Order: sequence, then structure tokens, then C-alpha cells
Amino acid sequence: MSDARKLSIEVRGTQVRYGDHVALANVDLDVYAGELLCLLGPSGCGKTTLLNAIAGFVEPSAGSIRVNGKEVDGPAPERGVVFQEYALFPWFTVERNIQYGPRLRGVHGAELKAISDQYCALVGLAGAAQRYPNQLSGGMRQRVAIARALANRPQILLMDEPFGALDAMTRQTLQDELLKIWELERLTFVFVTHSIAEAVFLADRIVVMTPHPGRINEIIINTAARPRNRTSEEHFAMYRRIDTLFQQTTSPAVTEAREAAS
Repeated sequence: MSDARKLSIEVRGTQVRYGDHVALANVDLDVYAGELLCLLGPSGCGKTTLLNAIAGFVEPSAGSIRVNGKEVDGPAPERGVVFQEYALFPWFTVERNIQYGPRLRGVHGAELKAISDQYCALVGLAGAAQRYPNQLSGGMRQRVAIARALANRPQILLMDEPFGALDAMTRQTLQDELLKIWELERLTFVFVTHSIAEAVFLADRIVVMTPHPGRINEIIINTAARPRNRTSEEHFAMYRRIDTLFQQTTSPAVTEAREAAS
């Protein structure tokens, strides 16, 4: 039976090579409009490469990527990106960082102020609009990065381990806040992580990837009900399922066989 949901991203036979190294091998993936999808896997499995290809930063060596039916041929405003490194302009205030994209599009005056006020409030930084990045904690800087991406009004938000450098408590807080933003904005989110717990807490579907070369091993529908509870049996059952899958597919013997076949 076909899936009637609207497709947001279509990845077909996509391969990315760097010289003789195959970073990503023959990936097929559908991402549906409004879903929160996690790319999960260890370092070297191609999850960031896949995200960068969807963003238009990396050109596939083979295959195709389409967003809303149109071939990806470079970055575009419809695809916002949030990196693990905060990538803020240190000479701009929080407000000016958030305004950067809209300002480039020709937005100015009261409309520009309204946009920065809206997204400052959305990420919980209404009282920090006039601070500079060096006056903020790591969690606050990442909130600014998310607000800046959202201020461009993208249809898709691509996030590359955005909470990976944060302490555990701040990470959990931002996970909670990200879900609230997703529920309000209803954008398509593609979120890269190496944390099983993070993927289980956030995602509608979890794309489990394996390395040597990078490929999709399995796509798992997250059956844990929303709102999610990190201590529920549903959460732990999903965690155990994915952890078992990793143990079965990343053992030395399996990895050696995969490398020999590639």
C-alpha cells in the first residue's frame, strides 16, 4: 500500500565519494512533510554527509535528491541549517544575528524587528536580545542559532548534532524546547545524532546508519507515544531495540565483511 503523505525530501540512489573513499553508498530515503526524522549512527556512517547533500553543500557523485519535487542544486532558503558549532556572528547582538537572513532578503524596519522579537521569544531569549554571543552560555547560543534559522521561514530545518557539545541537563532542556518549536511550526525536521536516547525521544522515524561505506541499515518507526517520557517502558523498549541492532551490525566481524565487500 502506498503512503499518501506529502513527500518533502526524496533521496534516490545517492552516493557521495571523496576520491576513492565512498562516504555514502546508494541511499534511498523519503522524508514526509512535517515529520521529525533522525539520522542515527556512529562516526563515519555518512549521516552528516547525507544532511549536507540535502542542504546542497555537497554534490552527490551519483543519484539524486529532490526537495518538494525540485532537484537540489545548491543551498536554498527553503532549507535552514543548524550546526553543532554555533556559527554566530560575534560582532552582532542576538537580535542582529536573528535578523541577518531576513535583512538579506530586503526586510527592514518594523517588520524586521517583529521577526526578531517573535523568534527571540520562541526560543526563550526575549530578555537577551541585546547581548552578544560571548555573553551567552552554550545552550543560549544554540537557541540563537535555531532562531536565526527559523527567522528565514524555511520549510525544512536540517540539524547536525546541534546539542552534541552541551552538558546533559542543557541538552535535555533543549530537546524539550525543540519539540515545542516543532509542534508550533510544523516544519520538516531532519536531525543528525549519535545518541540513541536523543533519537528515541525526538523522532517520528529513526534512520539507523552504518559505516564502511555509509548506508542506511534500517528505518524504524518510533512507536513511543507523544508526549514522550524518558523513563517510560515504551522509551526503554525502543532504546533496547536500536541498541541491539547496533550490536548486531557494528561488531568487528560484520564491519570487516562490509569493508571487504565495498
